Amino acid sequence: MENKKEMRNWLNEFNLTHPFVIAGPCSAETEEQVLKIAHELKDSDVSVFRAGIWKPRTRPGGFEGVGEIGLKWLKKAKEQTGLLMGTEVANAAHVKLALEYDIDVLWIGARTTVNPFAMQEIADALAGTKKIVLVKNPVNPDLSLWLGGVERLYNAGIEKLGVIHRGFSTYEKTKYRNIPEWQIPIELQNKFPDLPLIIDPSHITGDRKMILEVTQEALDLNYDGMIIETHYDPDNAWSDAAQQVTPDALKQIFIDLKVRKVNDASVEFTQKMTKLRTNIDILDENLLDLLGKRMKVADEIGKVKKDANVAILQNTRWNEILGKMILEGEKKGLTEEFVLKMFKAIHQESIGHQEKVLNK
Repeated sequence: MENKKEMRNWLNEFNLTHPFVIAGPCSAETEEQVLKIAHELKDSDVSVFRAGIWKPRTRPGGFEGVGEIGLKWLKKAKEQTGLLMGTEVANAAHVKLALEYDIDVLWIGARTTVNPFAMQEIADALAGTKKIVLVKNPVNPDLSLWLGGVERLYNAGIEKLGVIHRGFSTYEKTKYRNIPEWQIPIELQNKFPDLPLIIDPSHITGDRKMILEVTQEALDLNYDGMIIETHYDPDNAWSDAAQQVTPDALKQIFIDLKVRKVNDASVEFTQKMTKLRTNIDILDENLLDLLGKRMKVADEIGKVKKDANVAILQNTRWNEILGKMILEGEKKGLTEEFVLKMFKAIHQESIGHQEKVLNK
């Protein structure tokens, strides 16, 4: 995946003056529902109408999609509205049917991306296609696994590739359905800046009230577009009711979103940014210096524990530190989520230093 320039060309073909938008219901439920929503979205910023035809459910017994008949509804919606059509595929059989019905955009879901065997099967089925193919991040926070899925498709001769950030599963209780872990898509973006990056705020938040907030954060990070679940009666949707917005609410989101410039070449902007970034560089160096000093203290603690034959992990002390730092962090404008991640990383590094001392 050395040359990414060709991958971004498909976005340029749309000649958009706004972010790329995919929208529609989580699931295709009835022909009437599909057509009604498609017609309500056709004269908006939406370029692609989406609807789930096959729905992978966590547990059996839930609504698992209408299957092939839903593709007929999408085809009819395209004929009536002119919108491109998109749906999720999870195996070669899905791919075959989606191509037969001339679906324009296919994406691979998080549960599929995590399986290299399934990804290779889909790549083989899509080999050489001119369709747009998007890859959602795997359920677990693993950038290599995400990129591995993209590489399989790229090696199959698929040029119109992109990725969807839909958040990552966690056992921790957070305000998100799936935590964003922004550093992972940012790292992907830094490595492959020409690979289109799309936010999926519906699955990240699981709550329609947070859609605008997360989408705005993504646009501030220079994402290329969004995929948002939209239903005319979201409270009674057959799947993922809480995270779907109405077409009118979606159009209001378009109005409320602020699209930032990629850069500003003015002298004033450049001078201000240079000064602030220099300050950041100095502070970063100071942070590393402090962390280095902290680890030297951890080494000394390791020696004391070794001499006294005391175990490294001291849960009571650790919980005291964590509670205190969360409160101190709040006073300094730091979120609990950030403080937890930072001090867990510091704690793990400290344990590593003490283990080296004990095992000498």
